[in-house]
Amino acid sequence: MRLACQEQLIPGPDLLAKDDFIRSAGFDGIELRGAGGLEFARRLPELRAARKAGVELPTVCVMMDHFIGDFDPDRRRDALVNMKSQLSVIAELGGYGAVTPAAYGMFSRRLPPFTPPRSPTQDRAVLLEALGELGRHAAAEGTWLLFEPLNRYEDHMVNTLDQAVELCRATGTGAVKVVADLFHMNIEEDDLAASIRRAAPDLGHVQLGDSNRLQPGAGHLDWSAALAALAEVGYDGYLALECRLRGAPELVLPETAAFLRDRMPGRLAPALPAGGSR
Repeated sequence: MRLACQEQLIPGPDLLAKDDFIRSAGFDGIELRGAGGLEFARRLPELRAARKAGVELPTVCVMMDHFIGDFDPDRRRDALVNMKSQLSVIAELGGYGAVTPAAYGMFSRRLPPFTPPRSPTQDRAVLLEALGELGRHAAAEGTWLLFEPLNRYEDHMVNTLDQAVELCRATGTGAVKVVADLFHMNIEEDDLAASIRRAAPDLGHVQLGDSNRLQPGAGHLDWSAALAALAEVGYDGYLALECRLRGAPELVLPETAAFLRDRMPGRLAPALPAGGSR
């Protein structure tokens, strides 16, 4: 396992400067953010240059206002087009996947009006169609579609690792994997470690945020148990910081890397040297 940090959290004017900082802080790679309107593909010259210089870019996390489970078919189709593009770009960069939830902020059964305009059966059909299409594209590109469950207040369709695993397996592609986001899990899962163990065969990526969605160590999440479970199941991907920061990143990010490594002695891979392979 290695540590990554989402690019918007890292100080620096460009990816090379961000990489220099994040390596010196104890991280190994940068998780990119993929805006809509095919903006991520337009970044290819910048991303290719960074990769050529040795910057590790393992994943991209989509950042749009509509997603693959949207109620509107045109918005769903646009989300699929953008996700296919992001999968192709991250594959070219040598990364292993693109992250998407079913939806974000579209509807919650925990908030009024409580009843969504689509039935659970219809939700499932929409998601299986989208995940299957993206899974086939990911397989052709040699990468993974990384499907992220969100908490009940941010999405009404897929909230737990078990739910995500069932959908991923139902696609039959083998290229749709589950994201374990510790912040969302802290709301939805009865036992973080047990949930990780059950999802292990389908676990493709891990994102980190504490119980209050701040950096690990700023809340009350049991990091030792979660990290030990990941080591136990042999997870060997990245742990990507996706959270808000309390404090200046120049101070918080080195502290966070040390906090995580201290809670899994001998299990996290040693940090890559500052400057990578440049």
